[in-house]
Amino acid sequence: MSTHKVTVEQFYVENASHLGLRLLAGARGLKRAIKEPTVNRPGLVLAGFKKYFASKRIQAMGAAEVTYLKTLTKEEREERYREICKNRIPCFVFSRNLKPDKEFLAAAEAADIPVFRCPLITMKFISRATLALEDLFAPRGQMQGSMVDILGVGVVIVGESGIGKSECVLALVERGYSLVADDVTKVKLIDGRVVIGTSAGVTRNHMEVRGIGIIDVGAMFGVKSIRREKEIDLIVSLQDWDQVDEVDRLGIEEETSEVLGISVPHITIPVRPGRDIARLVEVSAFQSKLKRSGHNAADELNKRLIAQMAREVPE
Repeated sequence: MSTHKVTVEQFYVENASHLGLRLLAGARGLKRAIKEPTVNRPGLVLAGFKKYFASKRIQAMGAAEVTYLKTLTKEEREERYREICKNRIPCFVFSRNLKPDKEFLAAAEAADIPVFRCPLITMKFISRATLALEDLFAPRGQMQGSMVDILGVGVVIVGESGIGKSECVLALVERGYSLVADDVTKVKLIDGRVVIGTSAGVTRNHMEVRGIGIIDVGAMFGVKSIRREKEIDLIVSLQDWDQVDEVDRLGIEEETSEVLGISVPHITIPVRPGRDIARLVEVSAFQSKLKRSGHNAADELNKRLIAQMAREVPE
């Protein structure tokens, strides 16, 4: 799991079009760190109450804040601006396309605090910005394996190099399923409970097939054959048949693997010539989907056998 610093510049670059952000002042402060993944409205601080000020958050300036500032004299506004800019604020965002006055821009520029403007109403900006920040702050890592979406089940296929992971995913894509990542799957933890898999941006929608080279899956099989990201529901390990000590023939006991601290169902499929590995992975995904809906074939068969044995035991 990796921890990383989120800067104002990163927030701006990744969300400028989504939030309609436009930089007005304070470009020198774009490297400032955002230390909390949420947004604050600084109305109380502007009114003079400085205790419990959430200065580590993005500050949203809405109609209430701007209207209040207009009731002050120029000297009072300048004093409030100087006071609030003494804090290590990441940046200010004026919603509703509200225009900050010249004194505010001058104070922010002097303190190297970026000032943005966006067309969204304040609550909508706060909602969207909070979701964007949670994504930026999410713990991250990577898995050595390929990922495919099989009827809504996110499956990561892992195994030694040359075992046939990419060929397996290619066969699944040919059957109408969607590629998420080839060879390396980037993972992130959302809301502390959901592990999302995606591909590295530079290799997205591409696969390496030994003997053929790099192929563009989206161009070859259509847009339905690719997916940007997917929750990880199942991990499938491909292992050489001779290296598997014990094969689970019933599937009653469920194995799990930890990804970013979250337990994910895990199965091992022995590989040898003649086995349709893509078909077995496909069935594993179907089985996982049935288990999540409450239908466990192995458990139900086990219960029926126990019941039958109980009936056959003489009194």
